[in-house]
Amino acid sequence: MTCALPPVPHDDLRDTAGRRYPAHLDVWPVREPKDWPGAWWADWYNLPPPLWPLRLPPAAYERDRGHRDRRRAAERVRRDVRVRWVDGAGRPSTTWRFVAELPDGTLLGELRAHERDLHLVRGDDGDRPRELVLDGVLVAAGNRRIGIGDRLVAAMTQRMDETGVGLVRTVVEEHIAIRFRSACGFRVASARPLAMALRRPAGPAPRPPRPP
Repeated sequence: MTCALPPVPHDDLRDTAGRRYPAHLDVWPVREPKDWPGAWWADWYNLPPPLWPLRLPPAAYERDRGHRDRRRAAERVRRDVRVRWVDGAGRPSTTWRFVAELPDGTLLGELRAHERDLHLVRGDDGDRPRELVLDGVLVAAGNRRIGIGDRLVAAMTQRMDETGVGLVRTVVEEHIAIRFRSACGFRVASARPLAMALRRPAGPAPRPPRPP
């Protein structure tokens, strides 16, 4: 008795010598440096293609089983995660919240923003366009860099279009946050943000002095 074997998903991929890749490994096409584990410059050096230190291969694969399993898990999460708008729950109507979660309710990411009242900011009663302030985009460790943050921001911009909000502002300090927001379409509005904090003593209040 014979049975047909399932087709190899990457059977159409060939290496630079025209050879097939191993059938038992997960192979993916390489389109940019971040797709190739050998591109050590992909994360920290933004070089144009003519200056790449190494030529990118047509495809790549992982021999390490742990890396392979993590990649497969990331693919499952990317396929199954859903982004939804969270409404109500006693929050003000000007508060925006989106969550990214799996079908079983596991929370993987969250975006929070709020509308600001320009009448309070400018001190007038004229008609002004609505503005949004992005408070933050959080993605659970182990599920980053697979597009969850992008989908949260996309959901926010879609709702902006639907509700007539034409501008969203945000303040960032960390380099990785700047890169993420730039990839989502944010542009620098001011080169000198100012961060301020008010700190109160965390310990118990001092006791009053004893009377003499």
